[in-house]
Amino acid sequence: MTTPSGVRDEATARAWQAIGGAPELTERVSYRGAGEVLPAALPVRELARATVGVCSLAAAELLAARVHGPVPPVTVDEGAVATSFISERHLLVDDRAPTPFAPLSGFWRAADGWVRTHANYPHHRARLLAALGMAEDTGPEALAERLAAMPAREIEERVYAEGGLAVAVAPAPGDGGEPGAEGAFRAAGLPLAESSVLGGDGGRRLPEGHLPASGVRVLDLTRIIAGPVATRTLALFAADVLRVDSPDLEEDPDSHTDTGMGKRSTLLDLGTDEGRASFEALLETADVVVTGYRPGGLDRHGLAAEELVARRPGLVVAQLCAWGWTGPWARRRGFDSLVQAASGIAAIESGPEGRPGALPAQALDHGTGYLLAAGVLRALTDRQTDGRGRHLRFSLAGTAGWLMNDIAPVPSDGGGYDPAAWLTESPSAYGRLRHALPPVSYEGGPADWEHASTRWGGDTAAWL
Repeated sequence: MTTPSGVRDEATARAWQAIGGAPELTERVSYRGAGEVLPAALPVRELARATVGVCSLAAAELLAARVHGPVPPVTVDEGAVATSFISERHLLVDDRAPTPFAPLSGFWRAADGWVRTHANYPHHRARLLAALGMAEDTGPEALAERLAAMPAREIEERVYAEGGLAVAVAPAPGDGGEPGAEGAFRAAGLPLAESSVLGGDGGRRLPEGHLPASGVRVLDLTRIIAGPVATRTLALFAADVLRVDSPDLEEDPDSHTDTGMGKRSTLLDLGTDEGRASFEALLETADVVVTGYRPGGLDRHGLAAEELVARRPGLVVAQLCAWGWTGPWARRRGFDSLVQAASGIAAIESGPEGRPGALPAQALDHGTGYLLAAGVLRALTDRQTDGRGRHLRFSLAGTAGWLMNDIAPVPSDGGGYDPAAWLTESPSAYGRLRHALPPVSYEGGPADWEHASTRWGGDTAAWL
């Protein structure tokens, strides 16, 4: 069954409004149900389909602006959405499944509650253990014993001070109140998206193109899931996306394989004259810069939004962080799993015995990624009129607050769900991939990326 176009979906309308879209355009979006996909206590299905819906609509709008025609209709299949929101779980590389969460990542009992740790990367594992005064070869049993003897907030602050990742699990809102410690994280009230116009007319207008982002050049300074999901979506619509990483900060190959679709990848050390010169040469003709580091994390390299637009008038700068852009947690590192824990989502999704739970997908990552891509596409549409740059900001915490407070459940429809319909195979530098197809599209839009992921860091620092 398909929800007909012209029927207002409140979550879609809210997300479209947040990125500055004209309200009447949401009538172009309809949804095809697939049953009870992404089941959870919170309205995850509704969030997921809305973020994909607005991203698809933003692509359709940009195409219409470039060809001076009507905005094509959008039909979002909830089966495709559900598959893509767990794309990392569907990925196979030569029939090998990706490595799951590391042994020291997860929920642990503390002396007065629960904590959630993230130690998937070697440097995060090392910092976690150093903060707790434990040996590098510590295993899960010894870690559990150590954490059980400490208060949750003490663990949180000690690990944070060491540069590691651990948060106290917050109670569900209305169930014992918000965490009482000073500086405790709050998701409620954070904006879903922020946008401002920067600089004057840079003289850049996109000519007619067969796909929404054809000819658009995107510098991708993001990692893990949310940012790379956004930029692989821009690549789907024919943007030339070049991911830029530091050679000193290695990426997980499986994560890159999943989120690197349609993109290229290069390594630049922005702390060297050579690396900075290469980056500036790329910036000279870039249309978009997307960053996924905590606020201020790249400023020392001259990558603050205002500085970038001053050097490249008309540039769209889209920034992503974990905890929001203001407040005592803004500069902390974070991941989807940690934001779920600290916001109260883990408590809402807890099991019958009170053990914290998780959403059926890393929905904050994927949902924010599609919102960010939608924001960039909308900014490019607006730039067609005035030629000016834009500064966009998104956060996992803003998406968490939206999920917890502002999305109403919608009855599901449609028959059963088989993810096989939304999986395909492609050759890649890493081997034969089985991967999820993109869920974003519009009538006549692309069904798959032009190519699979290239090898991390294996491409030249140049535009096509």
